[in-house]
Amino acid sequence: MDKSFFIRNRNKLYDTLEDQSLTILFAGEAAHKSADESYPFYPNRNFYYMTGITEPKVVFVATKFGGKVSETLFIQRADPWMARWVGETITPDEAKEVSGVENIELLEKLESFIRSQLDNRVYKHLYADLEAKSWEFPAKPANKFAAEAVTAYPYLSIHNLYPVISDLRVIKSEEEIERIREAGKITADGIKYILANAKPGMKEYEIEAFFNFVLKSRGVTEFAFPTILASGYNGTVLHYSANTGTAEDGSLVLLDLGAQYQYYNGDISYTFPVNGRFTERQKTIYNIVLRCNQEVTKRVKPGIPYTDLNDFTIQFFTEELLKIGLIQKPEELTKYYFHHVSHSLGLDTHDVGSYRTDILRPGEVITNEPGLYIPEESIGIRIEDDVLVTNDGYEVLTTGLPRTVEEIESFMAEHNKNIKNK
Repeated sequence: MDKSFFIRNRNKLYDTLEDQSLTILFAGEAAHKSADESYPFYPNRNFYYMTGITEPKVVFVATKFGGKVSETLFIQRADPWMARWVGETITPDEAKEVSGVENIELLEKLESFIRSQLDNRVYKHLYADLEAKSWEFPAKPANKFAAEAVTAYPYLSIHNLYPVISDLRVIKSEEEIERIREAGKITADGIKYILANAKPGMKEYEIEAFFNFVLKSRGVTEFAFPTILASGYNGTVLHYSANTGTAEDGSLVLLDLGAQYQYYNGDISYTFPVNGRFTERQKTIYNIVLRCNQEVTKRVKPGIPYTDLNDFTIQFFTEELLKIGLIQKPEELTKYYFHHVSHSLGLDTHDVGSYRTDILRPGEVITNEPGLYIPEESIGIRIEDDVLVTNDGYEVLTTGLPRTVEEIESFMAEHNKNIKNK
């Protein structure tokens, strides 16, 4: 991503800030796992969105005073000894080139810089990303900093940037859309490789390995989320991710997976018969879900309430399941459909923002993922696409997959040697 993208994002943020304010954002650092091992590091997504920096411990500070904005990035001092063990840290020139921030300082100067600013200028506002999911949510560096700052400088008004940046992220730029599109393409290629190699009797994790191979061979090092690869009854559990079951002959395999491309995510749900042929009952349920997916897509356009998509899904499934006798009254639908049909997609798979209560706007990327789950028949089917809201309608970003019953069966018959040799 070019630094101009991050500069634009910061300028949009500055337009929302009060004068006489100080803003601080933290990249974060890897959480400790056990002994001398840490979990992999992932930069705070709001920090990345504003700076493009993907290294731990980096801190961004901006001041707005008299209408003038000043920016500073604080990075780690180079450590030749640690570089031999874990690699070089970002240099000042690299930090400038990535972020577009011209003033680069060492992290060890952060505290004195903040104290100097607050002691020598009359600041009224402190802005920080104070994300918190619940009262028990572990305090992040920004939350700790804000708590200490308001104790030392009680006249400061503390403002939470999390919802502000989150709402900025809802509307995607062309650069972001292209990365989501590429993530979807790689994800689709991984699914086709699964279709070409899966066979009855395989463990779910064996089938998953075909997807992993495609992603790694395409240079993708991270997944959008832990892969769901669920066969038979496991497919009726919404967030099943153990992937340890066996795909028995005659069972369906439900996939919910995604590649992460340059920090942007693809998200596709897909269902297929492991032996290459749907049963009549599986066809019936699959076609209901597919028609719902297609009809929801047609309804995507600017100006419609986001909630309308799920309202339509509930109405559609209710009518169809009453027709086939799976339910006897509308209130029984929640036994077989119990999640929302859509969520925003971007730097996070369940992307942030207040879109859940808004109307759709051009530039949003959302998922379309109706599903039906019938535990008593071991049938779980979900079909998901990633959809861009355009100026006058929609564009499906996840294309190139066989989707109809006939297309799936034909693809597997042609490309899967295990099916052809049966």
